[in-house]
Amino acid sequence: MARIRYGARTEAEISAARTASARLPDIWSTGVVAVWETDPDALAAVLPPPLKPADRPLARVNISKVDLPGYPLGAGSFAVAAHHGGVDGWYPLVMPMTHERALTGGREVFGEPKKLGEVTVEREGLVVHARMARHGIAFVEVRGAVSGELPLPEPSRKTDFYFKFLPAVDGSGFDADPVLVHCVRNERVRMLARVSGDVVLRESVYDPVVGIPVRRLAHIPL
Repeated sequence: MARIRYGARTEAEISAARTASARLPDIWSTGVVAVWETDPDALAAVLPPPLKPADRPLARVNISKVDLPGYPLGAGSFAVAAHHGGVDGWYPLVMPMTHERALTGGREVFGEPKKLGEVTVEREGLVVHARMARHGIAFVEVRGAVSGELPLPEPSRKTDFYFKFLPAVDGSGFDADPVLVHCVRNERVRMLARVSGDVVLRESVYDPVVGIPVRRLAHIPL
């Protein structure tokens, strides 16, 4: 009988899959990062316990084009600064991705709030334009011009906080207690430039990030 691919995997296949996923390859991207000071009350309102606000009320967008083998990926993140267990990090509210393949691993394994969307990063000469959109609404847009190169930072470790959960089948609560995940990434930078510009947040019933207003663009070390 032919192999039924929906059937259970063999022990050898399970072992091979675990070995392949034990260490991720280096993944490079080109992107725009904008950080700003926002309303402390608005930031605190979107942090579920046990997350606490960080020392500074910061919000951040990352809008990137990722060099994945075989196809480019647009990847975005809108996050607020948070603190938990002695660790400072970021709590993403929404992470639009341009391909379904990029959703499943992070969303189902780590609880990343990934959704299908449009993510673009463009540069023509010194002019930079990046945006995140869903349902035809560009709810985040970064516009500006490169105003100079910056020194490269040392490699660093970054922490994102996610909540992994499954809603209960009866629509009330969860099937089990949500799990708070600390996702740690090692980052290296190959080129860094300052962009002088602005961040535009637009109203969207699907992604209401406009409630985390831009009060003042901030500079923090990458």
